[in-house]
Amino acid sequence: MDTTQLLKGVLDAAVLAVVADEDGYGYDVVRRLRAAGLVEVGDASVYGTLRRLYSGGMLTSYVVPSDEGPHRKYYGINAQGRAVLDTQRKEWQEFSGTLTGLLGTSEGAA
Repeated sequence: MDTTQLLKGVLDAAVLAVVADEDGYGYDVVRRLRAAGLVEVGDASVYGTLRRLYSGGMLTSYVVPSDEGPHRKYYGINAQGRAVLDTQRKEWQEFSGTLTGLLGTSEGAA
């Protein structure tokens, strides 16, 4: 199964969920997604998703100066983002339950 296509459909929810746990800058969000098991997630996809969610009013941002390199732009979830994430969680539960029922198990199949 091509998980990259699945990932495209759920990346917004995954990014919102990661940022809901703790504010983060771009590569930090990528690292946390990969640590959670989304190893195929691309840097550019996450950066683009963060920018789009911010432009869509679901994230806030702030800059933190760094002595060791460029300043980092952190993203945090706001009330609108939490509402969207809640909706996406419910939709995912319904969808994954339906698909699990359709796929069933291999028991009895022959």
